[in-house]
Amino acid sequence: MTTIKMDLKGLNCPLPVLRANKKMKELIAGDILEIDVTDPAAPKDFETYSETTGNALISSIESDGVFTISLEKSA
Repeated sequence: MTTIKMDLKGLNCPLPVLRANKKMKELIAGDILEIDVTDPAAPKDFETYSETTGNALISSIESDGVFTISLEKSA
């Protein structure tokens, strides 16, 4: 299992989800994608993304206006 980090701060919907989705396609099952975003809509967007793709939303944490979202690639 590998953890990949992406800095998507400054991008607004739908770009963070689109770029994360592109990266998720490169990963193998069990890999973790950790994304830093500043778009306040991102936590809800990634929750919906997780529900529709089957990739697990592990966490969504906010600190000083930056949301760190962790997703696990599904099998």
